[in-house]
Amino acid sequence: MSIRRIYQYPEPVLRVKAKRIEVFNDDLKELIADMAETMYDAPGIGLAAPQIGESIQLLITDIGDEREEQRYKAFINPQIILSEGSQIDEEGCLSVPELTANVKRFKKITLVYQDEEGNEHELEAEDRFAVVLQHEIDHLNGILFIDHLTPLKRNLYKKKMKKTMVAGKEPA
Repeated sequence: MSIRRIYQYPEPVLRVKAKRIEVFNDDLKELIADMAETMYDAPGIGLAAPQIGESIQLLITDIGDEREEQRYKAFINPQIILSEGSQIDEEGCLSVPELTANVKRFKKITLVYQDEEGNEHELEAEDRFAVVLQHEIDHLNGILFIDHLTPLKRNLYKKKMKKTMVAGKEPA
């Protein structure tokens, strides 16, 4: 296992629609383990493969509760097939440093996905877990959470990042 680089806005890999995974092998399992180590090191609660430069339909999320040590789940080729309700929750992103904002998402979703072996599953998620899954699935479609913000908030963030890049600083 190894910690991978997390790509940050505005790097182009974050805007590419990820390709469907067709091969389920040890390389995929190793990538999933690397993603978990990277996510927990960041620290984060979700990570999509495009965030580490891999344009494939793979995401992981932390599924442990506060009493448990790091426990994660991989979702391969995930698709939301049902959604209902709405909620507004504060989000942040490992690829969009120094920004948190309220984002409107579905309150409840039904997801189909494959596991590390290629087996298909269906899962219902609601509340915070549904938000995390929607956020990470957006990454697989080249969408960042800043795309859900008002144009004013998005432009203020873009200007801030340009100043940081011109100054030659790394975002915190």
